[in-house]
Amino acid sequence: MKKSWRERPTGSLFSRLWRPWVTLNPFRGRGRSINEPRAVGIRDLVASPEEIGSRPERRWMVIGIFFLVLLLVLIYRLFNLQIINYSQSVANVDANSLRVSTIPAPRGLILDRSGHPLVTNVITTEVQLSRAEAALDPSIKGALSALTGVSVTQINAALNNQQYDPYQPAPILTNAPARVVEFIKTHPSEFPGVSVSNVSTRSYPLGGLTAAEVLGYVGPITGAEIAAHPNEGYQTNSQIGKTGIESYYERYLRGVDGTRTLTVDAFGNILGSVVTKPPVSGNSVVLNIDEGLQKALDSYLAADIITVRHSIDPVSHVHPKAPNGAALVLDPNTGAVLAMSSYPSYNLNSFVNGLSETTFHQLLNEGAFNNYAIQGLYTPGSTFKMVTATAQLQTGIFPANKVVDDTGVFKVPGCLQGAHGCLFHDDQYSGAGLITLPTAITVSSDYYFYNLGYLFWSQQQRYGETPIQNVAAKYGLGQYTNIDLPNEVQGRVDSPVVRQQLHAAAPKAFPNVSWYTGDNIEMAFGQGTTAVTPIEMAQAYATFANGGTRYAPEVAAAVVSPTGKVIERYLPRVLGHVNLPPSVRGPILEGLTGVIANPRGTAYYTFHSILHFSLANFPLAGKTGTASNAPGLAPNSWFVGFGPTNHPRYVVVCVIAEGGYGSEAAAPVVAETFNYLYAHPPAPLTTRAHLGLPAVSATTTTSATTRPSTSTTSPG
Repeated sequence: MKKSWRERPTGSLFSRLWRPWVTLNPFRGRGRSINEPRAVGIRDLVASPEEIGSRPERRWMVIGIFFLVLLLVLIYRLFNLQIINYSQSVANVDANSLRVSTIPAPRGLILDRSGHPLVTNVITTEVQLSRAEAALDPSIKGALSALTGVSVTQINAALNNQQYDPYQPAPILTNAPARVVEFIKTHPSEFPGVSVSNVSTRSYPLGGLTAAEVLGYVGPITGAEIAAHPNEGYQTNSQIGKTGIESYYERYLRGVDGTRTLTVDAFGNILGSVVTKPPVSGNSVVLNIDEGLQKALDSYLAADIITVRHSIDPVSHVHPKAPNGAALVLDPNTGAVLAMSSYPSYNLNSFVNGLSETTFHQLLNEGAFNNYAIQGLYTPGSTFKMVTATAQLQTGIFPANKVVDDTGVFKVPGCLQGAHGCLFHDDQYSGAGLITLPTAITVSSDYYFYNLGYLFWSQQQRYGETPIQNVAAKYGLGQYTNIDLPNEVQGRVDSPVVRQQLHAAAPKAFPNVSWYTGDNIEMAFGQGTTAVTPIEMAQAYATFANGGTRYAPEVAAAVVSPTGKVIERYLPRVLGHVNLPPSVRGPILEGLTGVIANPRGTAYYTFHSILHFSLANFPLAGKTGTASNAPGLAPNSWFVGFGPTNHPRYVVVCVIAEGGYGSEAAAPVVAETFNYLYAHPPAPLTTRAHLGLPAVSATTTTSATTRPSTSTTSPG
């Protein structure tokens, strides 16, 4: 029989569940009606000790187990941090308390072939401001502005510039005057957070204008450049070579940055310096360039272009605009670049002292930052005739000694009278009379080469579609020269394939896609859409001058450590050969020599009025080029010369865009350059024995090491 709930044990579960109701029931055991009120006492609300069992041992057991689990977790965590992941733990702690800032390494020097410095470093004084102090006391910026003359706006821009390391003071004033430095040092309490530091900047012993495009400049690194050089240690505040040698040999010149480890608190405030790793200076790059020759070439080119702008072109009867030009000197036996000039130019010091945005855009619009020696595309005109003559004699399509009657006007055989492209004439409609190949080159007969262009096209079944273009490729025209400078532009030699490629890329600029006899005639004497760079033409004539070996142009000769140890040395690099037996080279050389030595030569009077030496002692050869432009514009002016002809040591090229006749605009620069070379021959590389550099042999044909890689730009 079941017991009532009142008769069940006091400590039962049932009683515990129902006791609150029983305790609070005002009618329990009173026999009163449900509506009769009753007072409630403390005994009705709280159970007696006898009614609840005491179990303290279970509580201590639960508490003990809980703390034991915590202890085991703590032990495991300590074991994991201090044993298993010790290295990572230390790194995490250091990251929370240490910050590493960069100490820029001084860049290596750039020297000429004799060891004379072209680019060095100079220590300048820089005023810097701590970001933390400026944030705590903004009035410092006003005081510093009053002292230095730098506006508060400029100071704020420097402090907020993300390019600079946040744990390094921001540079406020570079090349600070002595009075400013002295005042800051003698009044430190007035300028808390302001410091004066010595920094290394680029310096140019020759003034900053000499060989600016070759040497190049250094500037702040960009995000794209950091992404292009991953894992190479560049920081957001790093400097990097932007152009020229500074860019191409960046990995040698930059050095190894040092580090300064700083302790910081939880708010990022700098507490002190822990350890410093000193920077390592960059290596020096020794160039093949001769300092004196470079300065002379720069001055000849600039002065000549200014003179040309004040003259009148006899063909177009306008003042030539001569917007740009280039000149360079090569050693044909090695490919060494002895000098390279480009105009217009700029002063390298502008990127050290500061260049306003207005001035920068002005120079940019003028094309001053272009190196026209490797980036300028010019129609070659008659300088291309050497290529066509080589194809003529290699194929035997026309004997060198065959006489041709140059009447000044060439009519395409079989062409309909009056049809477009039937008649070709020279600029003065006057013929040279009876001539052979050497004379045709000497007097620059267009008629002779019109005829060659026609003969090759009319006999293409025998000689192929592009025999002249094939020889041009052997000489390196229309190809990269592989010069050790960045952003070289590739030229082009007109052909049926090139014509189609140009049309596909720019239909409006190049609407014609067909190739006719007239196109082949124009190409044969350097017109049409053929366009080459001065360095390509210099390489082609150097190949002819040395007898047929095509070398890559070399600006740098070696890389030397700060202690004088040779790290890399660059020997001549052979890229190809042109078959030039005496039967081929002889008649062409005779014609090129006559350009300067023969009274009928196109440059005879120019050279004889400028040269300070006898051609009997130092014979020269060369070729003028006058390449037509659009109506109303003066033609492009070219001259290529080399000498001495019995054993060529120099190839000199000059081109002036829209400069006029080659004999009047470009030839004087080449003649003046040979005057300098005759009186001041460049010192041989063996004179740099103190740098440990070996003599460069003309028979050496391979490079001892691989050049740094560089990007190239295709022609527009």
